[in-house]
Amino acid sequence: MKSKAKLSKNIRESYRISRNVFISFRYAFNGIKYTFRNSRNFQIQVIFALFSALLGSILQINKTDYLILLLTVFSVLALEILNTSIESLVDLVVKKKFSNLAKIAKDCSAGAVLLASINSVIIGLSLFIPKIKLLF
Repeated sequence: MKSKAKLSKNIRESYRISRNVFISFRYAFNGIKYTFRNSRNFQIQVIFALFSALLGSILQINKTDYLILLLTVFSVLALEILNTSIESLVDLVVKKKFSNLAKIAKDCSAGAVLLASINSVIIGLSLFIPKIKLLF
């Protein structure tokens, strides 16, 4: 019964814009947490991000290169969160019916993440290969 009351309150307040910045941050972190828990791709991307950050630290890349690495990582993660939100919204609208337009929306959203991921691999290779070559 308690969870039903909480759900009812969330539904009543879901359309409102928060006037409290801390509550807004909580909503944002809830979105990140939801995506991490429910998106296998996001989990994989976080693992690669941590590995890249560790490798950058081990190879002692300069601050500018590290900044480029972080910007690239965060762009991929942000796009994955947007992809998850678009997929959820599309699923909400079409329910369990097939829609070619829904398929296009979901495919394009996933395509944006794929392009960002390919870009991140290219950037990672261009940052790490010269440092790795110096080791040999």
